[in-house]
Amino acid sequence: MDELRALQAPLKERYKGEPEAALITLKAEGRIGEGVTCSVQTGKALVEAGLHPATGGSGAFACSGDMLLEALAACAGVTMAAVATAIGVNLRGGTVRAEGDLDFRGTLGVSKDANVGFQSIRLAFMLDTDASAEQLATLLRLTERYCVVYQTLRQSPVIEVSLI
Repeated sequence: MDELRALQAPLKERYKGEPEAALITLKAEGRIGEGVTCSVQTGKALVEAGLHPATGGSGAFACSGDMLLEALAACAGVTMAAVATAIGVNLRGGTVRAEGDLDFRGTLGVSKDANVGFQSIRLAFMLDTDASAEQLATLLRLTERYCVVYQTLRQSPVIEVSLI
């Protein structure tokens, strides 16, 4: 707990005094490949994404919809662990599950009434902890508040699309 606070304290101080220093542009780049694939360098591994089997894919490649849910689960898990550390809740472990419902008629253009994208997403935590109900409520509330991917999905940022 003290180690994380020690790491974050100078950053928090700097960002309070220099708000512009906290504005960071994260980047991702993909390379369109053979067939219907796109390779994305994640920083730790190269991931080759392709069509989901429900849209004609073989299942041999990562599905970007799955990757979105994986990013949500990862961000929520890291955020919860950091929040638990900050508020003194002992987490011995746990599982984060992100599930989303898609109607593939939308992305395949089969029905104009079917939305393209997730209709609903569920995020669930199964925790190994002795925390009280009140502590767990605070942990969940603060995890929702500070999870970047969760808040991005909830608030729909402005997205610009262009050809360069």
